[in-house]
Amino acid sequence: MKIIGVIPARYESSRFEGKPLADILGKPMIWWTYQQVKKVKDLDAVYVATDDERIVKKCEELKMNVILTSDKHTMMLERIHEVSTKVDADLYISIAGDEPLIEPETIEKVAKSFKKEQNDVINLRTKINNPIDVINWTTMKVVTDRNGYALYASRNPIPYPKASLNYDYYKHMGTYGLTKEALHFFATHEKGPLERVEDFDLLRFLEYGIKVKIIDVKSETVSVDTPKDLVRVTEIIQKNQLKEKSKKKEVKAV
Repeated sequence: MKIIGVIPARYESSRFEGKPLADILGKPMIWWTYQQVKKVKDLDAVYVATDDERIVKKCEELKMNVILTSDKHTMMLERIHEVSTKVDADLYISIAGDEPLIEPETIEKVAKSFKKEQNDVINLRTKINNPIDVINWTTMKVVTDRNGYALYASRNPIPYPKASLNYDYYKHMGTYGLTKEALHFFATHEKGPLERVEDFDLLRFLEYGIKVKIIDVKSETVSVDTPKDLVRVTEIIQKNQLKEKSKKKEVKAV
């Protein structure tokens, strides 16, 4: 069984142009994400998938596997589909390139779930701890059935707390596990009315009746959507590095 990790990286961005190459302590952000993904034991290989020559050049300089894809793609899964036509695998795990703090353990759960259940589409969600995220339209909320399969995903708070406030809300994470067949399906079927309204790719599978397995994880990863986010992530990485240095000193002292 072959499982590969794919990190889509687009240079153009309305909120943060050139984001994958944004500097974090001397290295581009995409490098930090790549290093985290490389720690996943269940992956046979890791690739950056981009439509920009500048990102290709930087990846090659830093000895990172990179695939140049079409600049016509408008959605992340379209780019992953192109990768699936160039690199053969049983499962493609897509990891957002703007998450340099992504925990390898969360990615591993996608691979382990596939090995156990062989679902065509797998996604992660994590409990929302910040109340603001519940009403933030940029945060996709996901609800599941009793067996852990997605029922719906929305930018609105779901479910609505009419009869009780005793409920935990969960947000979608940008880590997908998809088979070659699932990617082909996505690329050859049109958006449905729900996907057009919510502007969320996961809904394409649900609208056509394809089950999406949802895995609950605990994650503290921070997405870099703005330069302000970049500052926050840089500070966290600096703190983590200091902790690692401190641990090494303690080990040497012993």
